[in-house]
This record gives sequence, C-alpha cells and structure tokens, in this order.
Amino acid sequence: MKKVGFASIFATLVIGVAAFAFSVTVNAATNSALGGAVNNAPVDVQSNAQLAKQVRHKLLMLPYYGVFDNLAYSIDGSKVTLHGQVVRPSTRTDAARSVAGIAGVSQVVNNIQVLPLSGFDDSIRVRTYRALARTGGLYRYFMGANPSLHIVVDRGNITLAGVVGSKMDKQLAYMTARQVSGAFSVTNDLKVEGEGEAR
Repeated sequence: MKKVGFASIFATLVIGVAAFAFSVTVNAATNSALGGAVNNAPVDVQSNAQLAKQVRHKLLMLPYYGVFDNLAYSIDGSKVTLHGQVVRPSTRTDAARSVAGIAGVSQVVNNIQVLPLSGFDDSIRVRTYRALARTGGLYRYFMGANPSLHIVVDRGNITLAGVVGSKMDKQLAYMTARQVSGAFSVTNDLKVEGEGEAR
C-alpha cells in the first residue's frame, strides 16, 4: 500500500456521502458514528423517525466530516443534542448550524468536543489508519468519503467508533489498534450491524 500522510487521508475522506453507511436504529439508544438515541412517545414515532433521518443526513453531508471525527446525536422531542469529537473547530460549528436549519428542530445543544492540535496525535491517527486498512478485510470500512469506522485520538488515547459487519471484525480492529506504537490506550466503541435492533 502506498504511504499516505494525515493531510492526504483527511482530504480524501471528507467530501460526499458514505459508501458504507448503516441505517439509524430509531427505537434504541445507540451511540455509534452518527447513531442516535430517540426519546419518543408512541404518538411521535413517525415524526421522530423522520427527524432522525434528516439529522443523520445533515451530519453526513458536512464538508469536512471524516475518518478521524466521530459524531452522534440524541433527540428529545424537538431538541437535538450533538455529541462526539472532531479535529476541526469548523466541523463543530457547521454541525450545529446545519441541524438547526431542519424544520421541526427548536433547539440544538452542541456537546461536540474539538480535539486539541497535536502532531503526536496526528501521527497516531495515521499509524492506526494504515494498520487497520492493511488488516484482513477492514479496509472496506474506510471506503467512501465518510467511512463507517472512525478513529478518534485524544492525547495518545485511541477510540474506535462506528459500525462494522461482525463481532470478528470488531475484535480484529481492536487487536490491531492495540499494536499501534505510541498509543497509550485503546477503547473499542464499535457497534456490530444489527445488534440491539428491535426484533
């Protein structure tokens, strides 16, 4: 695999809609990349489902949302709370502004954290990305501009977030990230597609 730097990875992965995006589970309180927790009474199920779909779409369409960011949200009536971590301050601002423009949203609480500037963290981001992309079939989770697997690095600590297709891939990603040199810890917040959905 050709070597890629942080800047080129970031620039390649920040425009467009995810080629490997998964649907939001409306009736479960999930916290995955662009997952949402919806607090709704039975009479509001349809309207909340539509609102969740619009919020997710708006966040996916942010111009600089990429593999090293992770966004999530929760909905309580007409109030939307944004969560997650981003590497650019503008992504935090754009996310709140975009969601606030959705019809039916009366309030946006922006709890998105802007990660500190750090060359050390940047190097870990790149090493983690390369290691995961070269391992087994994990490369497919990085396909598209907004991949389903996200790598969050904060002061040398790695968090894997998003959605993968199997428990095996979840464990493989975790084991691979643990081998990245320089990282202090690895937290595996990956969700497996279909788990936790109402049946």
